[in-house]
Amino acid sequence: MSKPAVLVTRIIPEKGLALLRAETNLQVWPGDLPPSRVDLLELVKGKSGILCMLSDPMDKEIITAASPELKVISTYAVGYDNIDIQEATRRHIFVGNTPGILTNATADFAWALLMAAARRLPEGERHVRTGAWQTWSPSTLLGTDFKDSTLGIIGFGRIGQAVARRASGFDMHVLFYSPSHPPVEGIYAQKVSDLDELLGRSDFISLHVPLTPHTKHLVNAQFLAKMKPGAILVNTSRGAVVDQDALYHALKEKYIAAAALDVTDPEPLPVDHPLLTLENCLITPHIATAGRQTREKMAVVAAQNLLAGLHGTPLPYCINPQANKARDL
Repeated sequence: MSKPAVLVTRIIPEKGLALLRAETNLQVWPGDLPPSRVDLLELVKGKSGILCMLSDPMDKEIITAASPELKVISTYAVGYDNIDIQEATRRHIFVGNTPGILTNATADFAWALLMAAARRLPEGERHVRTGAWQTWSPSTLLGTDFKDSTLGIIGFGRIGQAVARRASGFDMHVLFYSPSHPPVEGIYAQKVSDLDELLGRSDFISLHVPLTPHTKHLVNAQFLAKMKPGAILVNTSRGAVVDQDALYHALKEKYIAAAALDVTDPEPLPVDHPLLTLENCLITPHIATAGRQTREKMAVVAAQNLLAGLHGTPLPYCINPQANKARDL
């Protein structure tokens, strides 16, 4: 009996590939850059399973090109806004993701960004490299202290909660806004029912929401105007949650002190983007989950999701279990 044909759209850690290689006819896109849309439309043909990256569009056209053989799409990520879940479900195609595994890595990195922005580490490093450092000065690169300050967390799922836990070690007050999540026992964070209250009270704001029509450009000119003057914004969720033009103006006018972004819209951000001209804007290339152990675990779970879908067994992490009962329209 021939093995099912499977596509992996980028090279992932070997532990995940080994699982797939043992049970499937595996094709791996070898490039560092993602396949073009034209390439992807060809690559998916005849595939029973696709293990994709968050940068790969799994929309109706791509899914149609792979059908009727396609049984499962497994994304190497938690977020799945690149996948047309409704179309996959209609075609009885299961979709899996990798929640939980990258919680700590992302929370750690959110804190790395928060600390770097608060204490102006990128500016300090440039200060040394450019020869601007002449002597110690009591006023050089003054930043923001953590103790007794307030951290506002928007979105209180796994990652938001992990960020809150880390705040306790800095003697910070923590607020969170998340209509769908109640307070969590053991996490000293106060839930606020009004987003404006969080914006007005927080010295730091960290974003941990999925990208949906409701959250797209959640951070806009009105949002930024309601932030505490001198506050710092951190985004490790999705780039489109932030209106980058509005953020540029808020940072340029120094209404807020700084922003640190691991995600942008688009990705990569063009090198001539105005945000890259600002000293008070730190941008990293979507590396919040880039711990070796984390990425390896993601590869294993993504492979397990895909194999489960091929075998007709429940996915360890399934986004659309209703696909089993879907009926073609």
